[in-house]
Amino acid sequence: MNLGLSGLREISVIGTPPKDRLAVKTFVRQWNDALVRDACLRELHRAGQIYFLHNSVQTIHRTAEQLRTLIPEATIGVAHGQQPERELERVMQDFYHQRFNLLICTTIIESGIDIPSANTIIIERADRMGMAQLHQLRGRVGRSNHQAYAYLIVPPPENMTNNAERRLNAISSLSELGAGFALASHDLEIRGAGQLLGEKQSGAIDEIGFSLYSDYLHRAIRELSTSDRALGTDVQRCAVDINLNVTALLPEDYLPDVHERLVFYKRLANTTHQAEIKELQLEAIDRFGLLPEASRTLFRVTQIKLAAGLIGIEKLHLGQHGGEIRLSEQTSVDPAFLLQMIHDTPKDYRIRPDNVIHLTTPLEAPELRLDRAEAIVATLSGKTSASLS
Repeated sequence: MNLGLSGLREISVIGTPPKDRLAVKTFVRQWNDALVRDACLRELHRAGQIYFLHNSVQTIHRTAEQLRTLIPEATIGVAHGQQPERELERVMQDFYHQRFNLLICTTIIESGIDIPSANTIIIERADRMGMAQLHQLRGRVGRSNHQAYAYLIVPPPENMTNNAERRLNAISSLSELGAGFALASHDLEIRGAGQLLGEKQSGAIDEIGFSLYSDYLHRAIRELSTSDRALGTDVQRCAVDINLNVTALLPEDYLPDVHERLVFYKRLANTTHQAEIKELQLEAIDRFGLLPEASRTLFRVTQIKLAAGLIGIEKLHLGQHGGEIRLSEQTSVDPAFLLQMIHDTPKDYRIRPDNVIHLTTPLEAPELRLDRAEAIVATLSGKTSASLS
């Protein structure tokens, strides 16, 4: 996964679910007798089967007795890895042929189990399990065209670690079909990606986040690539500090889901070509409706920022009373052209001793600041010879 995300190996994602397959509805809840009983009875009433995962062989039979008392309507079987092979095989065969409808088990069911009639799973102490493990266990249900349910039973928040809460939040929010890749990315971000080519798979990148780590890694790989250096690609694209003092965001009433908004911001921030920004804009319109003014501004600012980075603009600040422009040492802007521009428009531009270009023209309206920023970037990149005055 790490090698694939870093670009050292090819990676393909299967995102198309089987026909008529439904996403598993996932709930994170604390233990409650009524909740467990209702979840089981709902499944039994539609002639389905239930997994109840209790991952402790020492206490699994005690849990079975508790559930027999709580849900007398269910017929119960027990399966775990310390059972004799033939006994375990018999239990699983009986469950497959629906001779009982509630299987109390350990994580032995994690892989290789395909029982279409089992469409509810209850996982005790889900906070003790990894994200990939929870995703695998959740995949044991919903293997038909029936709606499936997964209940992750956890202790009170004060008894869980921060990482456990982050794992549970990710697994509950990413329940749509084909979410495995996104979950794996979250898992890497929580645990750290570790050594890229070594055996140790626990890193310390939580200070900058996995997205920024991947960005730095991609840049380093491209810089070390002889072909990229020879072709003069956008390896030298610099980070741009852009502030146009405009409202640029995805409003809550336009995209209510917090996680979805964060994912969209992240995708927008990771774009490397203008075409990608256009595609994201069309996707937003298609999924959520016509863009509000603040969102249209967000896409314009992102386009300006990307174009500015390509020509080596480090800083672009515009406000009501003017602004500032600073170029990086590796800028592709012709110094002679820059000096000529300042000489031709002395009322609009002047250069300070610290090599920052000061824009003196008032820009009171947000639309004026956006237009001026686009004009500055276009002119400095040589796309247009229009006057900046």
